[in-house]
Amino acid sequence: MPRRLPSFDDPAPILARRLVQLFVGLFLYGIAISMIVRGALGVSPWDVLTQGLSMHTGLSFGVITVLTSGVVLLLWIPLRQRPGFGTIMNALLVGPAADVGLALIPEGLDLWARILLLPGGIVLLAVATGLYLGASFGPGPRDGLMTGLHRVTGWRIWIVRTGIEVIVLAMGWLLGGDVGLGTVLFAVAIGPLCGWTIPLFAIRRAGQRQADAVAAAEAGQPATAAPARTAD
Repeated sequence: MPRRLPSFDDPAPILARRLVQLFVGLFLYGIAISMIVRGALGVSPWDVLTQGLSMHTGLSFGVITVLTSGVVLLLWIPLRQRPGFGTIMNALLVGPAADVGLALIPEGLDLWARILLLPGGIVLLAVATGLYLGASFGPGPRDGLMTGLHRVTGWRIWIVRTGIEVIVLAMGWLLGGDVGLGTVLFAVAIGPLCGWTIPLFAIRRAGQRQADAVAAAEAGQPATAAPARTAD
């Protein structure tokens, strides 16, 4: 009998909760992106690139998001990164969810509405990130590229992330993507917000509890004193 993938090796109630959390998180991630885009005050570096490519190809924002995710996943191959179920779902679903949000939220809103959309979208994106990463099905394509380069090069995470985002931001800006105050706000706020939401929504699986118990025993501490683990 074939063995289930480790990501699915959980009791049914826990697995069901993880799957619901994954898909809700990915849908909200796309909606959050659409809120930031409709705010029209500047978007994240990757979305600047997506906007620029969309303008020049005529393809929708969501389609470009999916295609870009596919290209990024190809870059995982020389890094020997292995995608998880959540990685593939992220690549396939965030783009369509963003297109849904862009269809629901009209363009050309008043400034006060756009000012509300920008921080609201950033906060929702952080919550969505915590939900989908907390489900422990693997990181998204872009985060996996960052961690893979960190592992291969030995460079610090912040250096790798900054380098990647500067490159894609410059490419997107040259293609006509929306760079503005929102781009800066996103860069400053998203890290601390995700630092709060990822542990908040992390689902502790049986293997993680066992590993924590072993670590606590080796340290001579009760199992409840072991530090909580975050998502993969």
